[in-house]
Amino acid sequence: MKHLLATSALALSLALPLAAEASTLDPNATAGGGIIVTYKDDVATLDPAIGYDWQNWSMIKSIFDGLMDYAPGTTDLVPGLAESYTISDDGQVFTFTLRPGVKFHNGREMTAEDVVYSLNRVTNPATQSPGAGFFGSIKGYDAVADGSASSLEGVHSDGPLSVTIELSRPDATFLHVLALNFASVVPEEAVAAAGDDFGKHPVGTGAFSLGEWTIGQRLVFEKNAEYWRSGLPYLDSITFEVGQEPIVALLRLQNGEVDIPGDGIPPAKFREVMDDPAQAARVVEGGQLHTGYITLNTQMAPFDNVKVRQAVNMAINKDRIIQVINGRAVSATQPLPPSMPGYTDNYAGYAFDADAAKSLLAEAGFADGFETELYVMNTDPNPRIAQAIQQDLSGIGVSVSIKSLAQASVIAAGGESDQAPMIWSGGMAWIADFPDASNFYGPILGCSGAVQGGWNWSWYCNEELDAMATKADSVTDPAKADERLQMWSDVYMAVMEDAPWVPVFNEQRYTMKSERMGGADALYVDPVSIPVNYDYVYVNDVQ
Repeated sequence: MKHLLATSALALSLALPLAAEASTLDPNATAGGGIIVTYKDDVATLDPAIGYDWQNWSMIKSIFDGLMDYAPGTTDLVPGLAESYTISDDGQVFTFTLRPGVKFHNGREMTAEDVVYSLNRVTNPATQSPGAGFFGSIKGYDAVADGSASSLEGVHSDGPLSVTIELSRPDATFLHVLALNFASVVPEEAVAAAGDDFGKHPVGTGAFSLGEWTIGQRLVFEKNAEYWRSGLPYLDSITFEVGQEPIVALLRLQNGEVDIPGDGIPPAKFREVMDDPAQAARVVEGGQLHTGYITLNTQMAPFDNVKVRQAVNMAINKDRIIQVINGRAVSATQPLPPSMPGYTDNYAGYAFDADAAKSLLAEAGFADGFETELYVMNTDPNPRIAQAIQQDLSGIGVSVSIKSLAQASVIAAGGESDQAPMIWSGGMAWIADFPDASNFYGPILGCSGAVQGGWNWSWYCNEELDAMATKADSVTDPAKADERLQMWSDVYMAVMEDAPWVPVFNEQRYTMKSERMGGADALYVDPVSIPVNYDYVYVNDVQ
């Protein structure tokens, strides 16, 4: 946040010369070689306008670039394809000067028209981008969204290397939005040639290009020898092997056949790995902008009663649930994770108190409890967590039936207002798209997300809080940075009074790497290139 607010209301130019890129290079890095990464599931798409899951996010980020980016392993905003930019005094007009000589993988030089095309494409309803809403502050977005316009009024080129973006309102998060994969720059001719299959034949400006994709078996990324960041990437290739069970992937890592198990350490093997010094030495731990929570459907009885929702919050023993995942988390008190700006440090949340929970239920007219259902993703450890929740609620007279389903089925149920009374978000829990407090509100707690197919599974809609959220994101004056964070804190404290969620834990990320892998640990638990920043990792035993 500080990096955005330090400039957001000033008419100044932030230059990042190409020569400065050398400062991000690792002096110990060895160029060349390839690595093998495994995943259980195949990849759905590599189209940056479409892809929106933790598995393909870092893959897409290595093939494409946007105007803005983050310093590797951090949440620090830096210019990307933009060499510099200026922002008007009112915070509503952004002018970007592009880096000259940047080439797409097809050999053509990128121009400002490609940026204009890419933003029009991602917001066009025909693209069906799940990220279109992030660009809602751009002037003309509503007209594009409802089909009355075919292009964004506020986006235009001012020459081959200059792009102006005008907003309809100040938006303190806009530079973060331009660092999302959804804002990646793509060549129109490649999209036109591939049609609906662009996600299988991606063309970008990124550090790697797609060399091979054998559905159900592997994807092979190849080094972009003309990448605009001089000296990167270090690797010649990355092979993503799909269809690999996580336990098998771990065994292969132990045998030196795999470099990164993409699905992480299997929960059933976590203690075994951590208790073995040789294996534990290859474990990488990092924080993440994540909260695991239980949604309480505010449109379904009895969760339409705030006292019932508060009682459920008091009934959950979070520490015991954390034990189910081998202590790989800290107890959550609110929607925001502790590392997110706007987190309220002195807020204790709802303490575990079964007696107080019973009293609240009685006040709400449910002295004898009630019956309900809890939806959960059917991969370990989520069903075991659901059982712990079930046991806790039985202690206050609430009888819970567990519906353990495939991820897609749980998501579909959450997107219907009358299907899922409760959902444990594990395996699908929210990880911030960008490091700003607003990203934990709109999609999952705001009225805009409480729609069919949306991610606001509590179906919570408080128009007063929506107005407060909009006001907070209109604060772009750097002198009012603390005021904006306080506004967001007030929003989330009000959310907790209404209790549409039970925030349960903020999970740490654990992964492993082979002995030959090099690069800072932060790259393997990168907060914005989730899960791995492949552009900056390398191997030490290049032949």
